[in-house]
Amino acid sequence: MNTTSRIRRNHTLIKIKKLTIVSLLIGFLSAFLAILLKKITEYYETIFFDKAINNTLFFLLFPIIGLSVIFFLRQYLFKKKENKGIKEIFESTLSKSKNLPLYKVPSHFINGLLTVIFGGSTGIEVSTVVATATIGSVAQQKENVFRKYKTELISAGIAAGITALFSSPIAGILFAYEVISKKASKTFLFATVLAVSVAYGLLFLLNEPPLFQLKITTWHLHAIPYFIILGILAGLNSVYLTKCVLFFKSQFSKIEIPFYKIIIGSLFLSASLFLFPQLYGEGYHSIKAIFLQSNTIKLTYTIVLTFIGILLLKPIATSITLSSGGDGGVFAPSLFIGAFLGLLLATVLNTFFNADVIPINFMIIGMAAVLSASIHAPFTAIFLVCGLTNDYTLFIPILGVCFISKYTAKTIFPYTVYTFSPKLVQ
Repeated sequence: MNTTSRIRRNHTLIKIKKLTIVSLLIGFLSAFLAILLKKITEYYETIFFDKAINNTLFFLLFPIIGLSVIFFLRQYLFKKKENKGIKEIFESTLSKSKNLPLYKVPSHFINGLLTVIFGGSTGIEVSTVVATATIGSVAQQKENVFRKYKTELISAGIAAGITALFSSPIAGILFAYEVISKKASKTFLFATVLAVSVAYGLLFLLNEPPLFQLKITTWHLHAIPYFIILGILAGLNSVYLTKCVLFFKSQFSKIEIPFYKIIIGSLFLSASLFLFPQLYGEGYHSIKAIFLQSNTIKLTYTIVLTFIGILLLKPIATSITLSSGGDGGVFAPSLFIGAFLGLLLATVLNTFFNADVIPINFMIIGMAAVLSASIHAPFTAIFLVCGLTNDYTLFIPILGVCFISKYTAKTIFPYTVYTFSPKLVQ
């Protein structure tokens, strides 16, 4: 081996070692951040929600407190810059010079936490995604050898964060691929696999249980036509969610005085939470409650009106939360909508058509289907929801329904909240 070849080989080995170390470090920091945010949010959301249930006055106070505190933090602590969510990541990966600044970690962590615990009708997933992407972005700036791996290291942080939130390393890698990178180079696979391995190892050490503790027994072939209906309805609901977010963001952007946004947003949120407490925060507490009741719910006018009201108001409440200054995205709302949609459809089918379908199956499949259609990432949705339940019994019907919902949504409206730009429709 000549001297030049030896130098090249040594340089390659050094680069691989450095990439290994930085990927492991990104994986640990991102997973730790995601788990910490999840635990703190769950703890305080439960306390605040219980307070509001016992005294409905808090449904009026919490949204205005949360949105006001977030506004003042942005004004005086976070450089007066609004969080743009996942679009910030796209701006960074598509530009050689633009990076995610370090303050995005505390900004999204704190604002995401405050939004949810004070009743904002969204989740911490997008806050986590941007914060963990920032960890990857900052890491790639530290050494020249990492500069050309910007997207790969950002993807590694995101993959580890999603893994930590949903206990699914496959979903973490697939989300980074389907939504962020859209290409799977050797370096992408190397960095993300290392990062999610560390994240999953941390989950194992902390003995983190799946979010939903469920017992799924089986599914039946006679339910396939009904699954198809669920996929179409999920696609329609996801388009409604997407269009709500885009519409209200457009309308609120016309309001020049920030405090007017806070007042309008908090008043609507307060009214929504007063009517339907299930809309509070991420809504996972409500999903867990209806999972327990799924086999015993009897179809009454009250139940039907409640479910329809929730399905109509949740996208609006999410949109107004985000438009009036809250931090979050469409992950948790999509899962929430899918669960209620699935249960409503299964209950209607069993009551009026003697379909003999299993409600809990429709809830789980509905969660995956709405998420798939909302972010146009079916494989992410499949493994994410299976990770949430730690059960793959429904893998085949989820697979089919996720593609039906995605292509239903894409046929009607070809954009997601991440990819839409007003320039695209001019």
